[in-house]
Amino acid sequence: MPSYEALSELLDPATTVLLTVECQQGVVGPDGALPELAREARSSGALANVARLTAAAHDSGIQVIHAVAERRPDGRGASRNARLFRAAERLPVQQLCGTAAVRVAAPIEVAGEDFVVRRLHGLSPIQGTDVDALLRNLGCRTLIVTGVSANVAVPNAVFDAVNRGYTVVVPTDAIAGVPSEYTPAMIRNTLALVATLATTDEVLGCVRRSRRAGRA
Repeated sequence: MPSYEALSELLDPATTVLLTVECQQGVVGPDGALPELAREARSSGALANVARLTAAAHDSGIQVIHAVAERRPDGRGASRNARLFRAAERLPVQQLCGTAAVRVAAPIEVAGEDFVVRRLHGLSPIQGTDVDALLRNLGCRTLIVTGVSANVAVPNAVFDAVNRGYTVVVPTDAIAGVPSEYTPAMIRNTLALVATLATTDEVLGCVRRSRRAGRA
């Protein structure tokens, strides 16, 4: 874990953006398409920690972007070149545009200043979406990545952000995947090589310190 001073330096509200990944009702909600992942996101505390981080970001002036995966009812434009996509087509809950399934899930709150970026294809919240352009226009240098899943979308987001020159901070207790033992192994053996790891409380401590310093 980084020192408090090093983490605080990375988390300057003026150049930091918080990204929530697929924290939508149809994925992590109680009636979502992936019950095991939804249970893990909630029982592990990851979803609650994403909500805490989002609330703190709103209070401190850190920009929030919510990345949502969805598909058209007719399936046009959707990817079908991987087993995961074909399996998703058969799930009882579909992430259809305009439905409750693609709304950001409670207890995460979406503020008026937040961006909600929707994608119709691919595995990454960044590649092929508006996220990178928004980050550059916002002057982002550090991207905090949270959400699900640690199996696919979260590591995709981290790699894509690092490849584009951003420094990535991952609050390790604000991401979730299945099975539960996979997430810490993936963090330890993969994300630790490319991202700065911290806990939600450590990130919150730095954000609140920055807010107090700004008011002073």
